[in-house]
Amino acid sequence: MWILIGLGNPGREFARTRHNAGFKLINILAKEWGVRVRKRRFLSKIGEVDRRGEKILLVKPQTYMNLSGKAVKLIVDNLSINLENMIVIYDDIDIPLGEIRIRKKGSAGTHKGVQSIITELGTENFPRLRIGIGKNHKIEDLTQYVLSPFEEDELPLFKSGLNKAKEAINIIMDQGIDKAMSVYNKRGEKISLPLQKNEEALNP
Repeated sequence: MWILIGLGNPGREFARTRHNAGFKLINILAKEWGVRVRKRRFLSKIGEVDRRGEKILLVKPQTYMNLSGKAVKLIVDNLSINLENMIVIYDDIDIPLGEIRIRKKGSAGTHKGVQSIITELGTENFPRLRIGIGKNHKIEDLTQYVLSPFEEDELPLFKSGLNKAKEAINIIMDQGIDKAMSVYNKRGEKISLPLQKNEEALNP
């Protein structure tokens, strides 16, 4: 079983913000796999799908970002899972817009949602997929920046990053995380074409 956890803030007022990149990827995967992420369980919205004979849970914690660990802890405590098969997906301000990075484990950096997960689980040893939301911005306050919507000229690059993230998830599950890291952790790689079919999935 795989558990894909996209981090974000519930509510329409946050739907288009940079901080909801994790939610947006879950929406795209749900649309591609034909599942609705609506069941309420473990302080989250959850969708369940069978992919090539393997069960996958798509999860959007509803605790608000800074308490994401509360929901993740409930999932880990109640389901028999290997943390290597739990991928946490979230935005990262230190990664350029349009790029992604994949890690097997590590610190939270400045991301309070991931820090909440680490605190609740008592370990940094879980995979994560980070979606770049850009460094070059004029807003000095970090909180204000991540809770702001993308500018129109930023959307093509953001959609390209989501497309990479979607592809990376499939590679991780099919070929392993090392393969995905070798493909997507190269700095300055060529940007993929923006999403087209699943653009409407950007909104929850």
